Amino acid sequence: MTDTLEHAGSGIVATGVRRAFGDVEAVRGIDLTAAPAEVTALVGPNGAGKTTLLLVLATLLVPDAGHVRVAGYDPVHEPDEVRARMGWSPDVFGLYDNLTATEYLTFVGEAYRLGRARARSRAAELLEQIRLPEYADRPVHTMSRGQKQRLGMARALVHDPEVLLLDEPASGLDPRSRVELRELLRALARSGTAVVVSSHLLGDLEELADRVVFVDGGATVGEHRLDQLPTSTAARPWRLRALDTDKLVKALARQGYDADPPTPAGVDVWLVSDEAAAELIAALVRDGVPVVACQPLGGALEAAYLELTT
Repeated sequence: MTDTLEHAGSGIVATGVRRAFGDVEAVRGIDLTAAPAEVTALVGPNGAGKTTLLLVLATLLVPDAGHVRVAGYDPVHEPDEVRARMGWSPDVFGLYDNLTATEYLTFVGEAYRLGRARARSRAAELLEQIRLPEYADRPVHTMSRGQKQRLGMARALVHDPEVLLLDEPASGLDPRSRVELRELLRALARSGTAVVVSSHLLGDLEELADRVVFVDGGATVGEHRLDQLPTSTAARPWRLRALDTDKLVKALARQGYDADPPTPAGVDVWLVSDEAAAELIAALVRDGVPVVACQPLGGALEAAYLELTT
């Protein structure tokens, strides 16, 4: 567990969080630290307790045990202080479908006591930021699922929170919108916001996050910076491409590699490390194979996830 941050504006600190629903212990000892100016990824399989933890952080569930601080405040005893500083975008959320996007965001802004004039100007700023200015005066029900997802993000940002909690924020987004989301979250982190993202899109998280917390079975099983992920000991697939695929396949067979059948995308070989991949490339080049690409299928975050979770 990294050093805790106990003062106001200090992001999130959660230690030993437990929460049961009847006989089912959904969270049984999760630790999480999310520092300001960083994006922290919360990663784990379905049923690992990620959403339950986020609900605790968002003041929507009371933990059975543990120490929790969000922006320096206790979500149980100081929920109003937390909500004033925290933005929350759940995986599934309700919108007022008959309001226009401007009316909806203005309403939310006024609920945060921004005042009508500031709430309307903030709504216009956010619609530009999430690339939906053309929907300013259109009813929410005319939006696609991905557009509603972006509107939900704008709602979470109305009051310029210090801490941002996101549960599957890229769900329903097209590839361009996912890139724009990554850019937005990185910009928020650079401005000092503590961002926590729970997602199954590990490729996106690898490009976005500074740190990752792995949870499994309701408990934390690993917490690392993205550039310090544990090295996997299990073999994983690497994809090779060469100018002459037949020559590549024959060379792999001669050298004793059990490669998958070739496809238009290349030939997949299972290797245990980066060093093994480097040795293979050198051997192929010595064998006269015109190799043009060699890359792992799935990044280091995916490999660490598979290693740490069951």
